[in-house]
Amino acid sequence: MDLNQIRQEIDIVDKQMVELFQKRMLLAGEVAENKRGTGKAIYDRQRELEKLKKLGDLADSEFNRHSIEELFLQIMSISRRYQYKILGDRDRYIESEYTAVDSLDMRPGSQVVYQGVPGAFSEQAMLRFFGDQVENFHVERFEDVIQALEENHAEYGVLPIENSSAGFVSGIYHLLQEHEVAIVGSIDLAVSQALLAVPGAVISDIQTVYSHPQGLLQTKPYLDAHDWKQIPLANTAVSASKVKQDGDKTQAAVAGIRAAQIYGLEVLEPEINTQKNNTTRFVVVSKRRIYTKEANRISISFSLPHESGSLYNALGHFIFNDLNMTSIESEPLPDRQWEYRFFITFEGNLSNAAVRNAITGVRSESGDFKILGNYYTKESEA
Repeated sequence: MDLNQIRQEIDIVDKQMVELFQKRMLLAGEVAENKRGTGKAIYDRQRELEKLKKLGDLADSEFNRHSIEELFLQIMSISRRYQYKILGDRDRYIESEYTAVDSLDMRPGSQVVYQGVPGAFSEQAMLRFFGDQVENFHVERFEDVIQALEENHAEYGVLPIENSSAGFVSGIYHLLQEHEVAIVGSIDLAVSQALLAVPGAVISDIQTVYSHPQGLLQTKPYLDAHDWKQIPLANTAVSASKVKQDGDKTQAAVAGIRAAQIYGLEVLEPEINTQKNNTTRFVVVSKRRIYTKEANRISISFSLPHESGSLYNALGHFIFNDLNMTSIESEPLPDRQWEYRFFITFEGNLSNAAVRNAITGVRSESGDFKILGNYYTKESEA
């Protein structure tokens, strides 16, 4: 056959495959309705593996075996997503975990906790999100923010979670996974890192620089060019406070301009971060598992087995439901070799049918699933 004839034959086969695929989806729908009556789970991993092997055994070559198994793995995955959609009203998981509210309760006198000291970027994020009407206090560690919420000393806590140039803040997602708190809001804060020192100091005096690890990362090229000793501390403003207290002209801090004003330091260089549009996302967390009508971003976490295609299949639920993922992060599970927990953020609201379908699918096919929060993001200039 010439090329045109071959292509015509392929078109015929493709048309037949489409017709058979649509017939298979109709049958999958009937399976879903049957499961509605019996309450049987949609996902049966053992049956899927047995079926893949049986289909692979029909192949006439090893290449075709792998190809057939991959093809039907996707067909079965699509079939499950279709069944999740049909049976979406059967799963009441979201209602059992989260409550929809009109708005966050941010009345005067509400207690808000942040990590660091006055002048920290966390304090700035807190003020930009809540305004100056709420009561606030600060703690030393990220863990202390969570503890203050759990012990009802505060209604809301503010934590940094991601920076546009230095990436995710270590340990925050793990805290959200391990504790019964929820993200109820977030704010993107433009962050300008400055080099601060005691009055009278000049750049040639500096030998040691202090800052939060993220502050050091965000200004690494500038600091490395000066060959200064770089020492991480708990917070950028804590670093500014130390430089002020020590009164040593050889010390400097990487922190914000507000910290210089609070602690009486001089700004030797006003903007030393590598990226000029340097932005840090802070999350607002609460013990109350709530979401508002305007919430437009969802964060979830889950673990997957160390098996071929497991992450691909999980991510397929977002593609199938036309949901846009904005970030993905992972951490190894300490007690399970080569297994990982994934943290994914995507756009949507928990009241949306497509979101519910995707969550049902991911939750059914993963372990340790948790909705970390459904929230809206405020943008703010420094």
